Amino acid sequence: MNLIIEAEELAAELEHEELLVVDLSSLQNYLNGHIPGALHLPFQALMAGTAPAPGKLPSSEQLTRVFRAIGLRPETHVVACDDEGGGWAGRLLWTLESIGHRNYSYLNGGMHAWRGAGLPLTTEEPQVTPSDIEVSIDTDAAMSAREIQEYLGNPDFLVWDARSPQEYSGERVLATKGGHIPGAINCEWTQLMDPQRDLRIRTDARELLAKLGINEKHKIVTHCQSHHRSGFTWLVGKSLGFDIRAYPGSWSEWGNLPNTPVE
Repeated sequence: MNLIIEAEELAAELEHEELLVVDLSSLQNYLNGHIPGALHLPFQALMAGTAPAPGKLPSSEQLTRVFRAIGLRPETHVVACDDEGGGWAGRLLWTLESIGHRNYSYLNGGMHAWRGAGLPLTTEEPQVTPSDIEVSIDTDAAMSAREIQEYLGNPDFLVWDARSPQEYSGERVLATKGGHIPGAINCEWTQLMDPQRDLRIRTDARELLAKLGINEKHKIVTHCQSHHRSGFTWLVGKSLGFDIRAYPGSWSEWGNLPNTPVE
């Protein structure tokens, strides 16, 4: 499967024994109807949840427990979906990238697209056979605050800020400091979703980003407040072939560190 797949493509593969559909929708939306065979995973399982940077990765021991519980195996192909246009689904796929599991896809538009296509839904919860997978964290998918500071000023480096314009400008302050990382380019995550196509990734995403100066010529790191919204922007960048990593500490860390520069 490609990284970005359509609802009809997934529907044709649902019986494949190595396929694992993981739904990160709200629990109520999942219980009201989900893709046959899909497992529900609360997004909290993918985050450390500790102040001041709750969006950082949990420990490898915690992730081992999570991925064993959903039955992840090396040969498993994971398809992620959610009910919000791709933030939590992207966060799951970035987490898989972070543990070296690269057999994964995103259901374009998530549950909005699945429902919009009139495809089957069920309220039955699947039986899961836990796995014995051992998880270790590969840091190549992430950047730290220290690494970002070392790259600042490098013309080949670019920070993609996925937060709202109000957060970016400092009008809305959600940490000790407001504003943005010096030189960061702001493209709010929702700008890349097409509301006319069930929140699928915009077909002109590459052109939209290029107009802002975000392109494949740069080494890119993306962030938001807690690496939820930037789960989606990381995914979009990945789908476009960008050299892109994520900053899981995000603004909740950068905006609370005493020595980080802010514009």
